[in-house]
Amino acid sequence: MGARQHLYGSLRPQAFSRKLALEAERLLKELGAETRVFDPHELPMLDSVPVTHAKVQELRALSLWSEGQVWVSPERHGAMTAVFKNQIDWLPLEDGSVRPTQGRTLAVMQVCGGSQSFNVVNALRLLGRWMRMVTIPNQSSVAKAWQEFDDAGRMKPSAYYDRVVDVMEELVKFTLLVRDRSDYLVDRYSERKGAAEARALSAAANVIEVPPLAPTLDTAKASCCTTGAC
Repeated sequence: MGARQHLYGSLRPQAFSRKLALEAERLLKELGAETRVFDPHELPMLDSVPVTHAKVQELRALSLWSEGQVWVSPERHGAMTAVFKNQIDWLPLEDGSVRPTQGRTLAVMQVCGGSQSFNVVNALRLLGRWMRMVTIPNQSSVAKAWQEFDDAGRMKPSAYYDRVVDVMEELVKFTLLVRDRSDYLVDRYSERKGAAEARALSAAANVIEVPPLAPTLDTAKASCCTTGAC
């Protein structure tokens, strides 16, 4: 069923965004998907280290490996956390000619400490669009997350849990629909036009940069005569 990458947005030992990401991972495995959960611990702040840093390379490699992704962030001060945003900021829009997220499917979810809110999932949708991902219509926002998980970290039966199941099923379905079609779906006229103009410039440059002719008898004679050897 394809490869899924999970990102969550908290470093707390009992982070509910991590618990929700792990619950989503269990569901996706039941649906036949191969999954990886990225641990944001030790990922430096953007631009504080070179892109060769091991955690940055791990994050980017997982993004390229995945067919679909699950993004989960707590809501803090009405927005996603810096921990989560830092992970997205480390993913370039372009890496050579490859966009690490382009054409991949995306499911967005959030956890709330109080009443239900949709600030974060709305913001994550904006990010997904910016990263050229195919964000599925369904989403999940878990209110009062502290009471929705048991002592083992498993999500309790509830309408919130049912919605998480819906979201993961939909992610799998959309991933199957997009599979082998993502290049076509994200193909853009403006980029094709730009590529054609770049090829035209390259061709023109090749015409101008004519390689030197092999020396003939006359040119060889002229050359030696200028040295006074004839």
